[in-house]
Amino acid sequence: MDKNDIDSSSDNPLERKKASYSGKLHIGNLTLNCYVTEDGERFISGRSMTAAIGMKGRGVGMLRIAEHTTLRPYMNNSLIRAIKTPLEIHGKTPVAVHGYRAEILADICDAILDARNGGRLKTEQEMRYGDHAELLVRAFARVGIAALVDEATGYQEVREKDALQRILDKFLNPQARAWSKTFPDEFWQKLVKMRGYDSYLAIKRPAFIGHWVNDYVYARLAPGVLPTLKEINPRNESGSGRKRKHHSHLTEDHGLPELKEHLKKLMLLMDISKNRQEFEKLLDRAAPKFGNTLEFDYEDDE
Repeated sequence: MDKNDIDSSSDNPLERKKASYSGKLHIGNLTLNCYVTEDGERFISGRSMTAAIGMKGRGVGMLRIAEHTTLRPYMNNSLIRAIKTPLEIHGKTPVAVHGYRAEILADICDAILDARNGGRLKTEQEMRYGDHAELLVRAFARVGIAALVDEATGYQEVREKDALQRILDKFLNPQARAWSKTFPDEFWQKLVKMRGYDSYLAIKRPAFIGHWVNDYVYARLAPGVLPTLKEINPRNESGSGRKRKHHSHLTEDHGLPELKEHLKKLMLLMDISKNRQEFEKLLDRAAPKFGNTLEFDYEDDE
């Protein structure tokens, strides 16, 4: 990265974000400098944004787009405000650069193409914007801008693991989150794919994960566990909850080892099964449900 990535579209102090990943996104003859920040947001440098749509010249950057008289009628206030307020990205660059959320590029392309469809692009320069926007939109349609940035930065290697952790953070309290580390990442990946999803990101109702764990793990772990846990870990006086989560009572010398062995068995069955139906049929034979099951309490913050 060089200092030319610094965009001068704002002279005000900018919000700062630290990049954990960086890379170059290649689309046709275009090369875009892109970043993924610590919190998983995708950004493209302002210099790369303007170059991507065929805008020449330096020193004025994205502000030219926001104030372009031909394009402005095709951009809503939210987009214009986003163009005028970049963030300062640092941590993976020799110098801090002005960055814009990657989705903004797709919105700008839509505005340019709407203007072209409306017959508003007249000059040679404006027609060049239209050609570049069409190239970009076609590329986005194939894989999506977020996936392109993830691939260019290497973030796709950790994306699914982070997505899973966000699901667990939402549905588990801090004590249960620590417990979730007992389950290897491989187990979660196999579980989600066996249930017919390409990734954690595709699960529309993450609470389903809790139901699957109940069905495949705790319902088959050991007989007679639930009534005992209810006795030693009763509900509070209001009936709204328990002092501790049931799973915190599994023992180090027996409960946890049995759980880990059961998880290994589940992953093996997932590997040899052609689909969910075959997996569940084999599971019912290898580890049938017991009459009493251990509850795995998930908490939905919503």
